[in-house]
Amino acid sequence: MRIVKILVVAFGLIAGLATQAVVAQPYPAKPVKLVVTYPPGGSSDLMARILGQKLSELWGQPVIVESKPGAAGSIGMDYAAHQAPDGYSFVIGNLGPVTVNPLLSKVPYDIERDFIAVSLISTGPNILVVNPATPVKTLEELVAYARANPGKMNFGSSGAGSVAHLSGEMFKNIAKLDITHIAYKGGILSVQDLVAGHVQIVFSDALPVMQFIKSGRLRALATTGPERSPSMPDIPTCAESGMPGLVAVNWWGVLLPAGTPKAIVQKFHADIVKVMKDADLKERFAQLGVDAVSSTPEDFAAFMRAEAVKYAKLIKDADIKID
Repeated sequence: MRIVKILVVAFGLIAGLATQAVVAQPYPAKPVKLVVTYPPGGSSDLMARILGQKLSELWGQPVIVESKPGAAGSIGMDYAAHQAPDGYSFVIGNLGPVTVNPLLSKVPYDIERDFIAVSLISTGPNILVVNPATPVKTLEELVAYARANPGKMNFGSSGAGSVAHLSGEMFKNIAKLDITHIAYKGGILSVQDLVAGHVQIVFSDALPVMQFIKSGRLRALATTGPERSPSMPDIPTCAESGMPGLVAVNWWGVLLPAGTPKAIVQKFHADIVKVMKDADLKERFAQLGVDAVSSTPEDFAAFMRAEAVKYAKLIKDADIKID
């Protein structure tokens, strides 16, 4: 009987030591999944692959990018919200699915309830571009031309509620213009129709339009950032061009599922901040037309709340609805 008790105690000690070893195991100890809410090849996907590569180098573990596109990013956010809260799955969220979608329709997730904000990773303005056949070279000239041709101009966007759409509505409201919104099923489609001359104006993120700007097939008039972007220093802001109220910056940030242990969140945040300072990452992000940044979790959460207030007002004032 005494031998049995000794064996029980021994096995208990071994089990306890094994449990401590697991708890003390360095994080991450296995591959990590990075959820992207948009299709492969777009800005979100390319940023995710760059970030994933840098984290993989830091961690010595693979970071596997998993695309879950659809419903303007809402499908991916819902999927990410239901992953195990163990630090082995995270998502890159941006303005659309994080802020705008919940304001325009019922989504199956709640950002504050279902996620932990970790850090902003990038910001980027839209570029106001026109077809060169439109006889304008500045934002001021575009406003004058649109006023002289009421109801005859239109602007394309990547879809109702997208930052491109909201930027166009801000422009329309501030300048008091009679221009028509045409929604496409993706930003590249609106850009292609702009190049073809089927629409006259598009507010686009940098990636789809830079090649056309460089080749002269599109003309850039202004950006929607609060100041000139380091990646596009030659393009003036809307504020510089006489429209200080037109500020609409797209942004991307990292979120973890709610319930992720605090120690893992802290380690994860520290590692995100470290890789966002990487010179190669910064350069590669700049090539996509965005600026690599980082923030505290608290600042990121406050930023998202402020964005929700800002766009709720715009959506109400412009009576924006999803068809």
